[in-house]
Amino acid sequence: MNKFSDRNDIVTNPVSMTVAAEKEEKVNTAAKTKITALYCRLSQEDERLGESMSIQNQKEMLLNYAKENKFSNPVFYVDDGYTGTNFDRPGFQQMLSDMQNGKVSALITKDLSRLGRDSTMVGYYQKYVFPQLEVRYIAVNDNYDSANPNSTDNDMALFKNLFNEFYPLDTSRKIRAVNRMKGESGKTLTTMIPYGYVKDPDDSNHWIVDEDAAKIVKHIFALCMEGKGPHQIADILTKEKILNPTAYKIEKGLPVGSVVKDSPYRWKQSTVVHILERKEYTGCTVAFKTYTNSLWDKRRRENTADKMVITPATHEAIINEDTFNKVQQIRENRHRRIKSEERENIFSGLLYCYDCGGRMNSSRTGSGDKIQYIYECSTHHTDISECKTHYIRESVLKELVWEHLKEVISFVYCHEPYFREYMKRVSESVSKQELKSLKKQLSLAENRIAEIDRLYTKTYEDNANGKISDERFRMLSEGYDSEQAELKAKAIQLQKQIDTQEQNTENIDRFVSLVRSHIEDDVLNGYNLHELIQGIYIENCDVDNNTDENIDDDDNGEFIIYSKKPKMSSAKKHRIRKIHIKYDFIGFIPVKSLMRYAEESEQAQGKEISA
Repeated sequence: MNKFSDRNDIVTNPVSMTVAAEKEEKVNTAAKTKITALYCRLSQEDERLGESMSIQNQKEMLLNYAKENKFSNPVFYVDDGYTGTNFDRPGFQQMLSDMQNGKVSALITKDLSRLGRDSTMVGYYQKYVFPQLEVRYIAVNDNYDSANPNSTDNDMALFKNLFNEFYPLDTSRKIRAVNRMKGESGKTLTTMIPYGYVKDPDDSNHWIVDEDAAKIVKHIFALCMEGKGPHQIADILTKEKILNPTAYKIEKGLPVGSVVKDSPYRWKQSTVVHILERKEYTGCTVAFKTYTNSLWDKRRRENTADKMVITPATHEAIINEDTFNKVQQIRENRHRRIKSEERENIFSGLLYCYDCGGRMNSSRTGSGDKIQYIYECSTHHTDISECKTHYIRESVLKELVWEHLKEVISFVYCHEPYFREYMKRVSESVSKQELKSLKKQLSLAENRIAEIDRLYTKTYEDNANGKISDERFRMLSEGYDSEQAELKAKAIQLQKQIDTQEQNTENIDRFVSLVRSHIEDDVLNGYNLHELIQGIYIENCDVDNNTDENIDDDDNGEFIIYSKKPKMSSAKKHRIRKIHIKYDFIGFIPVKSLMRYAEESEQAQGKEISA
C-alpha cells in the first residue's frame, strides 16, 4: 500500500447518489432495489497522465453517465493509489463482495484500464465472473457494454486489454533499467535505511552513522563473537532495556515500516539475525538482494550472491570486514545449545575432529556435583565404525588453549619483529612448496582444457566426414563437456588458492593488529577465541610410557600436547592428546620454536632474551 492508500473511500450510501429512476416499463422490481456500481481507480503511474485520470474526474463522468442513461442507485467504489496489475484492492474486493451478495445490477468504469491492466484477469471477470453474477459491465470511453455481445466495440476489448497491459509492462521495464543503473553505480535502492545509519541531509543517496544506534550494533556483534546466539542476544538486549529498532526510530522521528504494538524494549530473534547478516554495516552498498518473478507476482524472493551488486566504501563502516566475516562463520558453524545447559559454550563452531573432520559436539556426563562437560566426535557418535572414540574434557581444553593463546599474545607483544621475521620465513617456505604444487596443477588443468578443445574439434570433423557415428559423437562430446566444466571449476579454485598464498605478508599484519587489541585480556572468553582462532582440531588419544610433558608444540606449531596421569598409581601408561590450534590469517604458530629463534637471534647480537 502506498502513500495514496489513506484516501481510499467506498461510498456505500445509495441514497445520496440516487438519480432519476428508469421508466417503469423498462425496469423490473428487482432491478430497482439493486445498486449501480461506479468504480474508480487511480495509480501513481496514472496520476502522471494528468487531471483527466483523477478520481474526481472519473466520479463526475460516471455519475453524469448514470443519470443520462437512467441507471438507478449509483454507488461509488474507489481505489486511490492502487496498481491495475493487482486485483487485491479494498474497493474492488468490496464491490465484488456486494456482487456476490446480489446487491449489484450493473458496473460502470471510465474505461477498461480502470478495471485492471492484467488482460487475463480482466478477461476472466468480463467473460465469466460478471455474467455468472448477472452484472452488466460498461466501459464508457471504450464503448464496451456486455449487454450488446454482438457489438464490434466489444470484439475490440480483447486488443484494448492487451494494450492496457503493455503500459505497466513498459513502465516496469523503464523503472528496472533505472534501478539497475543506480544499483551498479553504488547508489542505494532501499528507502528503509538500516538501523545504525541515518540519511545524510546534504545527499539523499548517502548514509551517515547514527552514533547511539551504532553502539548497539557493535554490542550485538560483540555478543555474537563471544559465542552467544540470536535468541540469547535478544534476551540480553531486552533485559538491558534497550529500545528495539522500530521504537528507536519512532522516538527519533525517523521513517519506519509497519508498526506492531509491542513493548519498545522487546527484541526479537529475527531482528538480531537481520542485523548480524546485513553486510551494509561494513561500509558497502548491496543492491538487488531480492527480486520478483514478474510484474504480476509481487512476492519478493532472495537473490543468489552472484546476482547481487556490492559496492565497497560507499559510507562509513560500523563493523570491520574481518569481524563481519567471522560472525558469519560463527553463525554458519554454530552448534545447537543443549536446553538444560545454563553455561555458555565458548568453543561453539570452533572444534573439529582431526581424524575425520567432523564437528566436536558438546555433551555432559555425571550428575550432581560430579557433572562434567565434554566434547566428542559427532561422526563417532553417529557411527562408531567411521571414527574412533573421540572426546576431551572442557576444563582441560580451556586450560590448554588459554595457555597457548597467552604465550602467542605475550610473544607478539614483546618480540613483534622476531615474530614477523620468523612467520614470514615459515609462510614463504610453505608458500613456495604450495605455490609450486598449485601452479603445476593449474598449468595441467589449463593444458587439458586446451587439449579438450582440440579433441572436440577433431571429433566434430570426424563426425562430419562420416568417420564416427552421430551417437558416438554425442557420447564423446558429452564426456568432453563434462570434463572441461570440472577442469574450469578446478582452475578457478586453484587460482583462488594461489592468490591467498600470495597474501601472507598482509595476513601477518592483520593478525598482529588483532593480537594488539587483546594484550590486556586476562581470561579466555568467546570473543578472543573467535577473533584470534580459526579452528581447533582434536586428535584421538594415544598412550605412551615415557611422556611427562604437559604442553609442547612441534616445529610447525601444529599441536600442543597434554599427558593425563592414570588414576591408579600402579598403572604405567599415560594418555596423550594432541590438539591442533589454527589461528586466523596465519595458521599454526610454533611458540617454542619462536622462542628458540628469538634467543638465538639475540645471542648472535650479544644480547639476552627473557622467556
